Amino acid sequence: MGPASAPLWRSVTADPWLFGIFALITLSVLVFAVLPILIVLKHAVWTPNGFDLSALAGTLSQGFVWRSLANTMILGVTSALVATCAGFVLAFAVTRTTMPGKTFIHGAALLPIISPPFVMALAIVILFGRSGLITRELLGIRNANVYGFHSLVLIQSLAFTPIAYLNIRGMLQSIDSALEDASSSLGASRWTTFRQVTLPLVTPAILSSVLLVFVKSVEDFGNPMLIGGNYNTLAVEAYSQMVGYFNLNAGALLASLMLVPSMTAFLIHRYWVCKRSYVTVTGKPTAQSIRISGRRVVLPLSILCYALAFTILLFYATVFYVSFTKLPGVNNTLTLDHYRTVFTVGFSTLYNSLYLAGIATPITAIAGMMIAFLLVRRAFPGSFLLRWGTLLSFAAPGTILGIGYVSTFNTPPLLLTGTAMIVIAAMVVKNLQVGIEAGSNQLQQIDRSIEEASTILGASSGRTFFRITLPLLRPALFASLSYSLTRSLTTLSAVIFLVSANWTLITVTILSQVETLKTGVAAAWCSILVIVVLAILAVMQLLLSAASRER
Repeated sequence: MGPASAPLWRSVTADPWLFGIFALITLSVLVFAVLPILIVLKHAVWTPNGFDLSALAGTLSQGFVWRSLANTMILGVTSALVATCAGFVLAFAVTRTTMPGKTFIHGAALLPIISPPFVMALAIVILFGRSGLITRELLGIRNANVYGFHSLVLIQSLAFTPIAYLNIRGMLQSIDSALEDASSSLGASRWTTFRQVTLPLVTPAILSSVLLVFVKSVEDFGNPMLIGGNYNTLAVEAYSQMVGYFNLNAGALLASLMLVPSMTAFLIHRYWVCKRSYVTVTGKPTAQSIRISGRRVVLPLSILCYALAFTILLFYATVFYVSFTKLPGVNNTLTLDHYRTVFTVGFSTLYNSLYLAGIATPITAIAGMMIAFLLVRRAFPGSFLLRWGTLLSFAAPGTILGIGYVSTFNTPPLLLTGTAMIVIAAMVVKNLQVGIEAGSNQLQQIDRSIEEASTILGASSGRTFFRITLPLLRPALFASLSYSLTRSLTTLSAVIFLVSANWTLITVTILSQVETLKTGVAAAWCSILVIVVLAILAVMQLLLSAASRER
C-alpha cells in the first residue's frame, strides 16, 4: 500500500459503519445507474450471435439513424440559442430595470417547470392544428400543418426558457453593482457598460444555459412524439425501434448516440464553463441597485417579457379551457364530460404517480444529502466511482435509462420489470444529482468544526450526520424534495419503457389519450396534474416557512 493511499484506508478503519453506508450506496449507484447504460452500449454492438460489427455497420448505414442524429443536433442547438436569449431578456429585465409587474413575470416564466413536458405541445395543436381555435375558428385556415421543426423549436424554447432564466438571473443578482457604477462614473454610456462590463460578467451563465438547454432538448421525448411529425429525433426513433419494430439493437444504438452529445455538453458545462467565473468576491456587503429606468430600454424589454409571459399563460389557459369543451375545434360547447370520464375511469394512474413519486422523493433527497456528505466531508477508497456514477446518470438521457432498465432488470436475480420498484429506481436515479449538487453547495458553507465538535463529544458519524449536518442542510433538502417530486410526477422519457398494466403513470396516460385523439380528456388530466403539483409545492413551501420560523 503506497503512502498516498494510506489516509484513505485509515478513513475506513476509523469509521467502518460510515464506510459500509458508502459501499452500499456506491454499489446501488453502479447497479441502478451505470450498469443499465453499459448494457445499452453492449446491445448496440452485440447481437444474439455475439459481437457483430457487420450488424452495427448495417444499422449505421440506414438513413434514419443519421437523419435522426442531425435532426436532434439542429433542434438542440436552435432551441438552446432561442431559450437562452429569451431567458437573458427575462433575467435582465427583472434584475436591472424598473419594469412593472416583475412578480407576475417571474411566476409566469416558471410555470413550465411544474407541468408535464408536453402540455405546450398539446396546446399548440389545439390552437394552431387542423381544427385549431385560432387557425380554423378565427382565421378560417383549413388543414393547417402545425407539426414539424418550427413548432418543436417554439415549444422547446418556451418549455426550457425557465432553466436559462433562473441560471442567468442568479448570476446577475450576484454581480456587485459597484462594477457597473464605476463604469458609468468614468463616462461610459449605458450600452458600453452593458457590452463591456455586464455581458462579460454574465457570460458563464449564458454558456451554461446554452449547454443545459441543449441537453434537455436532446433528451426530450414527449414534445417530438406529439408534434414532431416527420421530423424524427433520436429519442422518438429509439422508442419506435424498440416498441414498434422490436429492434433492440437499433434502439440501443440510437439511445447510445444520444449519450454522446449529452455527455459532451454536460462535461463541458461542469469542467470548463462552471470554472470560468468572472465575478470577484470581495467579502464586502454589496447592494443591488436598479439603474435602468429610461423608456427606450424599459418599454421594449417590458413588451418582450409580457409577450412571452402571456404566450405561456395562453397555452396553459387553452388546455384548461379545452378540458371543458365537448369536441375541441368542432363543437366548443362547454361540458363536464371529460372530467366525468376522468372520475369514472378513476384516479388509479394519478394515485400510482403520487404513490411512486411519494416513495421516490424522500429517497432521492436523503440519498442526495448523504452522497454529498460522503463526497465533500469524507475521502473513502472508490469515491470516484460514486461521483462519476451519479454524474453519468444525470447526464444520460431518460431514453437510454429506460431501455437500459428494460434490458438489465428482466431476468433473475434482478427481475424487476413490471414492478413498482423499477419505476421508483428510475425516478431516484434520474433526479439524484440535483440533490447532490444542492447538498454539496450547502456543505461548503458549513464550518467543519461544528461536526468535529459533535464527534469529539462522542457522537458517531451517523448520529452527527442525522442530528447535526442534516438539519443544517434543510434548505438544500427542501429544494431537492421540491425538484424530485415535480420531476417524478411529470417524467415521461424513462418511465414510458417501464410502466405495466399494474403500474402505469398519469403522464403515460395523457400521452395515450392524445395519441387516440381524446384531446379533451388529455386536457382534463393535464389540468388536474398541474393543480395537484401546485398544491403540493404550496404545502411544501408552507412547511419550509414554518420550519424556518421555528429556528
